[in-house]
Amino acid sequence: MEELIKRIKKFRDDRDWEQFHSPGNLAKSIVIEAAELLENFQWNSDFDEQKVKEELADVMNYCLLLADRLNIDVIENMHAKIDENERKYPVAKAKGISKKYTEL
Repeated sequence: MEELIKRIKKFRDDRDWEQFHSPGNLAKSIVIEAAELLENFQWNSDFDEQKVKEELADVMNYCLLLADRLNIDVIENMHAKIDENERKYPVAKAKGISKKYTEL
């Protein structure tokens, strides 16, 4: 993960783009790229796998840049969120059910 983040930051730094990467701008970029990802599924279930991969990579790159900017350890943060979700959605109550945890 560390190597990947270094490579993303090098790409950014080689182009002097960090100046544009405020937390707000990065968050906006995540949403914009997520919309482009969703566009691949807009009208039917057929999609171009390569385009989906490219848009998913864009979303993830911006997520990693935002986490780095905010000094968030991505791996630790993801584990913490999974722990929280396991508490909110115990298997005995949530298995096979799509309701929000407050409705279980």
